[in-house]
Amino acid sequence: MFAVDEASRALGIELVDAGEGRAVCAMTVTATMVNGHDIVHGGYVFLLADTTFACACNSHGPVTVASGAEISFVTSARLGDRLVATAEERTRYGRNGIYDVTVHRADAAGRTVIAEFRGRSRVIGGTGNAGNTDKGVT
Repeated sequence: MFAVDEASRALGIELVDAGEGRAVCAMTVTATMVNGHDIVHGGYVFLLADTTFACACNSHGPVTVASGAEISFVTSARLGDRLVATAEERTRYGRNGIYDVTVHRADAAGRTVIAEFRGRSRVIGGTGNAGNTDKGVT
């Protein structure tokens, strides 16, 4: 799935690690991601978390999309920051799942949490994106 995700790859998001129900992705903040307050636009942080969530919830095989998500921004990120998102499955029930994603940056203080994201998934079937007519968001 990630190999054909042009939106995520165009932003420089890298899939660092993945396994059943989990994933780690990373992205470096570029000048085009910085807003008028000289901090990364929250949409890019959300996109990194959402991409990592998508990798984790699709790790089981069937095509799975987001049925909803929310994010809490803890602190800001800046130009040049290397952001790492770690997704972990909390539960799956029927065709649904819940995943938590922490976005952090490594810095002199250790690991600073930038945002916490919770995604809700829904299996829509199949094992790939070819011919999928469902308009899911992930």
